[in-house]
Amino acid sequence: MLKQTLEEGRKLADAALERLLPPAEQRPTSIHAAMRHSVFAGGKRIRPILCMEAGRDVSGNLPAGIEELGAGLEMLHTYSLIHDDLPALDNDDLRRGRPTCHKVFGEAIAILAGDALQTQAYEVFAGLRCPAEARVKIIEEIAKGTGTVNGMIGGQVVDLEAERIKPDAGTLEYIHRSKTAALITASLVSGGIYGGGSPEQIRSLRDFGQAIGLAFQIVDDILDLTQSSEQLGKTAGKDVASEKATYPALFGLDESRRKAAILLDSANRALDGVGASANVLKGLGRFLIERQN
Repeated sequence: MLKQTLEEGRKLADAALERLLPPAEQRPTSIHAAMRHSVFAGGKRIRPILCMEAGRDVSGNLPAGIEELGAGLEMLHTYSLIHDDLPALDNDDLRRGRPTCHKVFGEAIAILAGDALQTQAYEVFAGLRCPAEARVKIIEEIAKGTGTVNGMIGGQVVDLEAERIKPDAGTLEYIHRSKTAALITASLVSGGIYGGGSPEQIRSLRDFGQAIGLAFQIVDDILDLTQSSEQLGKTAGKDVASEKATYPALFGLDESRRKAAILLDSANRALDGVGASANVLKGLGRFLIERQN
């Protein structure tokens, strides 16, 4: 069941991305090729799938057009990866098993490709097939999740500033909740809004996303230490080499695994009031924590 959900969700997201992104032959071809190079590099489409399953959860079926919301979220996620990999930030040569955008197209085009994906995402959000009030709420939710106040960009800034110093637990949690969990949470909440979820359902999705998003990043930190570059699809051990703030660096591997397990339990409890319909989301949460790459 879970394997089918992941495969069907990935196909829906990929089809929407293919439809919504400018073709590589569209002038100016260099940037459109760069955007597609990174978007279609083989990601799992976790954020679109969480979005779509949240919409299905609150409405009882997959809402028409929600895959376009998922595609926009994947554009935002990919833009963040392109920029994270730049020499001025993480300086990585490998992403999803392929050369990073700036290694193929140069730094200038990579920067602009990230900018273009962010802009394209909001064009997609503006045309979503849902009531105007819901569309505005979705755009607000996602903008906050990717912004500077408790959002993705803010988390990236604090992550950069924490390099080569040993942060306390509070700073480390802020980084992970902002840099990673905020967009995962926004994916779930925006899917719930698109599906017409009640305030109580949206609150449950938010609580689930905040817990599972933090656990997801803790597991990423663990895998960076325990997996090879081939398994990860990106350069292993980069966080250690750059002395980045991570949970294993602060707490050790065993305690980090324990914290991720506690967060998974918390995430599942957040959905207990939703009923049996939340079983797919719970399964996705377990997959994110138990994955090996």
